[in-house]
Amino acid sequence: MRSTEIDERFLNRELSWLAFNERVLQLASEPGIPLLERAKFCAIASTNLDEFFQVRVAALKDQLIAGIDQPTWDGRTPAQQLAAIAVWVPEMIERLDDAFVDHLVPELRAAGVEIIGWEDTTPAERVELDDFYEERMFPVLTPLAVDPGHPFPYISDLALSLAVNVADPETGDRRFARLKVPDVFPRLIECSPGRFLPAELVIGAKLDRLFVGMVVENWATFRVSRNGDLTVEDEEADDLLEAVEMELRRRRFNQAVRLEVAADIGDEILDLLVRELDLSREDVTLHRSPLDLSCLSQLMSLDRPDLKDTPWPPATAGRIAAADEGDRPIFDVVRHRAAMLHHPYESFSSSIEEFISQAADDSKVQSIKMTLYRAGGDSAIIRSLMKAADRGKQVAVLVEIKARFDEATNVQWAKQLERAGVHVVYGMVGLKTHSKVVLVVRDDGDQLRRYVHIGTGNYNSKTARNYEDIGVITCDPDIGADAAQLFNHLTGYSRAHDYSTLLVAPRDLRRQLLDLIEHEASFGAEGEIVMKCNSIADDEMVEALYAASEAGVRIELLVRGICCLRAGVPGMSENIRVRSILGRYLEHSRIYRFKHGNVVVNGRLPGAQSDEVYLIGSADLMPRNLNRRVEVLVPIEHARHRAWLDQAINFQLADGIVCWELQPDDTWQRMGPTDVFAPHPQEQMYRWAVEQQTPPRG
Repeated sequence: MRSTEIDERFLNRELSWLAFNERVLQLASEPGIPLLERAKFCAIASTNLDEFFQVRVAALKDQLIAGIDQPTWDGRTPAQQLAAIAVWVPEMIERLDDAFVDHLVPELRAAGVEIIGWEDTTPAERVELDDFYEERMFPVLTPLAVDPGHPFPYISDLALSLAVNVADPETGDRRFARLKVPDVFPRLIECSPGRFLPAELVIGAKLDRLFVGMVVENWATFRVSRNGDLTVEDEEADDLLEAVEMELRRRRFNQAVRLEVAADIGDEILDLLVRELDLSREDVTLHRSPLDLSCLSQLMSLDRPDLKDTPWPPATAGRIAAADEGDRPIFDVVRHRAAMLHHPYESFSSSIEEFISQAADDSKVQSIKMTLYRAGGDSAIIRSLMKAADRGKQVAVLVEIKARFDEATNVQWAKQLERAGVHVVYGMVGLKTHSKVVLVVRDDGDQLRRYVHIGTGNYNSKTARNYEDIGVITCDPDIGADAAQLFNHLTGYSRAHDYSTLLVAPRDLRRQLLDLIEHEASFGAEGEIVMKCNSIADDEMVEALYAASEAGVRIELLVRGICCLRAGVPGMSENIRVRSILGRYLEHSRIYRFKHGNVVVNGRLPGAQSDEVYLIGSADLMPRNLNRRVEVLVPIEHARHRAWLDQAINFQLADGIVCWELQPDDTWQRMGPTDVFAPHPQEQMYRWAVEQQTPPRG
């Protein structure tokens, strides 16, 4: 193993992600959060960890196998990172088990929601469970034996399974069998009102029905995480869609990277699983909780409002609501003045979905172009696009079929759109298209106008209810012209040109952001930078922020997840404060504000009445966003829209709120009252946003 020196100027990306998931897990123990919401955060932390192993740990293991020992810019080799992860993850799982088993389970029981074991069931419940097993479970269970005639079966990624040891009472032969827990029935079976039994415990109690005449010696649950990477050499692929579909089939058989097992598993079964899956004991995690706590999300369907967050119904943005009352299309609203939208405080369905629906129905609309990164399942937007094509409009959609873990969904949407007559592009060679842009061309009578939506979030109605995102709909001629050139570049063969308004990666965005940071540094203590994003993990950006801090610039960073920058370190980052806001909504918007940014962005004056520059868009400060993705940021120029962004930022930077702050010793400290989950900036933002709808705002 290569010996390297850790660079104390940077935090490791993978360990920073684990610190983020620790913050998510802390929400499961917050006394001010309702019980079922706390259970949901256990589910989220569990699912996050799955993806971490499928993507990040898998990538590090691939580097080891390939003999790559190049350290990351924090100085750690792949082997050193894996060693640190191997120490951190078991401790995280122990805290997850403690939050769920030792605290949530008894607290839920006291509130009338029980997660029980087979031994806790009543005679009446066992009668019901017997019937459920015979009718719904037994017919779909398939035990797979391992013996000289039956090799060890393939274990699919993230599938929950039972490992069973059985013995023949006549011959004394002992055999191992694997039994997959199908997902065709609920994972948590409600055996009586408010009492839930995990499905694997029902199956475990009924193993004699599957192994008739055999003695079931012992059994345990287990689960395998596999490498989730999709390797598509799109430069060499003749048909990118076909190449992605082939890789999706191959991915099922990728290398196992983690084995989760019940804490009480026997050594005999564990040794067999480790051996057959080609893993080591270091790849095993032991759990007292049921494996795969994502099942806890099922409890959110219970009719227990007392155990859930008070609903925050989204408002319809004031000007759109007023237009709807007057039966005016959104185009009329935007032609008067651009509309900025803040989801989920403001409704996604009555704004973005309605905008695209109206475009599909409007006889004056001639063409619709858009990018789709994660559209989700049942999509009103995609239905509108297909309707538009059916009505003879020119519709072109760039579907990013390499969006991780959404590849299969996006492939299916791409095929449906093509069958409906939509012109579909599958992304760009060598790049992912992560930008969120819609371009609608409409004949307004006096002229053709381009109406553009640019946002920070996906065109996905499901995530729009839980992800905090911002977007703007405008018919600004410069933005429209830039958007048209962007789509020509994405769908055709035109070369990237100099955009007059938009900031676009990968060609220009890195340089432009660095110019803005360096320009702000020239103002010393008069300078101010505010950045709100999901992650900061680019060394060049971090170094530029350090230099600005040393020049005296006040820097406020709102970073939900990964942050490789160290905060508040004397002589390096004493003028930088980093906060992480976690709560009901997933903070997903990207906002970049520079106090003296004027004349730096594309050589123009984005705000004639102010030196300040406000940018929103799809890009985080990570190498993948700046180097390997098509990203778009747009300046926000209207005074009311800037004031809205200021208010959103101010709520999150205020003193006394619930948040986490990165300390000079690299730990994250929870701030605000500890006995309640308030004041919380998301609740403050919601109540303020609702108040702004009367009278209508810009």
